[in-house]
Amino acid sequence: MKDSINWGQFWTTFKKTYSIYLVLLALFIVCSFANPNFLSVNNLTNISTQLAVTTILAFGQTILIISGMLDLSQGSVLALSGVFAVSAYKSTGSFTVAILTGIVTGIVCNILNAVMVSTFKTPPFIATLAMLTMARGVALLFTEGQNILQLGDFTVLGQGKLGFIPIPVLFLIAFAFITWYILRHTRFGRSLYAVGGNEEAAAASGINVFKVKYMAFIINGVFVGVAGILFMSRVNAGLPNGAINYEFTALTAAIIGGTSFSGGIGSAGGTLAGAFIVGFLDNIMNLTNVDSYMQQIIRGAIIALAVIYDIRSKNRRTKSTLGRIEDKSGKSSGGRGSGRKGKQIPGNAK
Repeated sequence: MKDSINWGQFWTTFKKTYSIYLVLLALFIVCSFANPNFLSVNNLTNISTQLAVTTILAFGQTILIISGMLDLSQGSVLALSGVFAVSAYKSTGSFTVAILTGIVTGIVCNILNAVMVSTFKTPPFIATLAMLTMARGVALLFTEGQNILQLGDFTVLGQGKLGFIPIPVLFLIAFAFITWYILRHTRFGRSLYAVGGNEEAAAASGINVFKVKYMAFIINGVFVGVAGILFMSRVNAGLPNGAINYEFTALTAAIIGGTSFSGGIGSAGGTLAGAFIVGFLDNIMNLTNVDSYMQQIIRGAIIALAVIYDIRSKNRRTKSTLGRIEDKSGKSSGGRGSGRKGKQIPGNAK
């Protein structure tokens, strides 16, 4: 006999998996009607190009948050990596040296974050907040508070195109794939979810929690370093005061995309959708001349709603898990002849 479809369960699974993409599609349609300029090729290309830097940062935040951490220093480390990369390029004229300088700077800063968090057991919020101040200070000290101008061919990374596709968009696609592959197809990715879900249980099952946290920060450092190079190249200057509050935009994209602030849950696709939701909202608010102060209020409200939704979802999952444990416990007790009648699990009834 053919099993009937459980439509309730199907809808719950569908909503849990694809709701963020439905929200993105609905927002895209609303924005298309709100302003005719939204759908122009130039506007959509500009949105994608501008999103490249913050989305790459958001992928780094996603990896960290899934493992139970976060990084509030991304904007400052981005500025430091960017000005070091720009200075290296102006001194040597080599793209390779400039790119390596930016990436190594991001890695070193994030290793220091990892030392604070994993070795000295400092809360990630405090450790990365300290790095936020230090990295910005080093960038200002190194440049003496002055912008580095006249970058020459260095701008090709942030402003050039390969065919008709902007190079920053190609970087965005590449880092989306890298993040997806790490999270879905590597043992390290599975370890990130395990550590973020329950650190003690992960350690008990043989996962090297210490190593996982260090690797998560190092990968975030690579992402931040590349984002710094793209940012400075796009604006055609080394800005020690650039990218202020970019870490909050990245956090917003990750959280809206379904990455749980309590760890253990998140995906590259969700973060990519969350980044485009933020980008579409910012763009349509600019096109419709929404006051800049009002835009900040709206962004803050979106973060608050996303966190509330995450907390409520976590509570529902906890209740559901406890319910299943109680059901199994009751059924097991009944099987031993204790006289207690456990609630039958649908599908297991005979």
